Amino acid sequence: MYEAVHAYPDGEATVARHAATAARHGYDGIVVRSRDALDPAGNGGKSPGDRGSIAADRDESPVRDPDALREEYGIDVVDAVEIDADDPTSASGAVGNYRSDRTVVCVVGGDDALNRFAVEQARVDVLVRPTADGGDFNHVLAKAARDNGVRVEFDFGPVLRATGGKRVRALADLRKLREIVGHYDAPYVVSANARSHLELRAPRKLVAVGEAIGFDAEAVREGLRAWGDLVERNRERRSEAFIEPGVRRGRYEEDGC
Repeated sequence: MYEAVHAYPDGEATVARHAATAARHGYDGIVVRSRDALDPAGNGGKSPGDRGSIAADRDESPVRDPDALREEYGIDVVDAVEIDADDPTSASGAVGNYRSDRTVVCVVGGDDALNRFAVEQARVDVLVRPTADGGDFNHVLAKAARDNGVRVEFDFGPVLRATGGKRVRALADLRKLREIVGHYDAPYVVSANARSHLELRAPRKLVAVGEAIGFDAEAVREGLRAWGDLVERNRERRSEAFIEPGVRRGRYEEDGC
């Protein structure tokens, strides 16, 4: 099972701190959906020697890359991006820019136009936080997500961290979203949407939260595994051997067989 996290500079903890905590919780991997936490140079969006606001993480070097983190913590670390745009036009440009560079591409919803844009784009892997800020998710969007293979995120974060009226609204939104996604068999992922390693929760705790609000236990586990399924699929598609689904470059490609 995988969890998708926000790491410094978008989040409050470094990738290494997330990886170490997720490994202790029993996850197989983390999807780092911050724009600059894992860059091609492997420096986590920081120049060497720049500790920034993460000075408390003194046990790690400021220069990191996914391969080194996998070796050190025994957990898969996936380069992803979460696109938070003002409108579909801006989101489309960002998706085009990041699609070839990141293994997983997410688009933040919460706005009706952005929700629709995301589920209608096969280039988008996950629509995250679709009901945040009053966004609506209906049967039309659920069917589009299903047809285009776009995962819809069940964000358990507000249920875990909000209080009072905000928590009540979050519960109601999750229940409604669960009914629509389930009825139309749309693909989905589950996340605690952690911005700090302190906000990470073990899979069994997310299962318990899900059951308390009407989710089947196995459905929650499937939502956590879905991140890993996406990673495996997209890595295969980015490999040199991939031509199109069902077609691979092989030993007989050039001899006409």
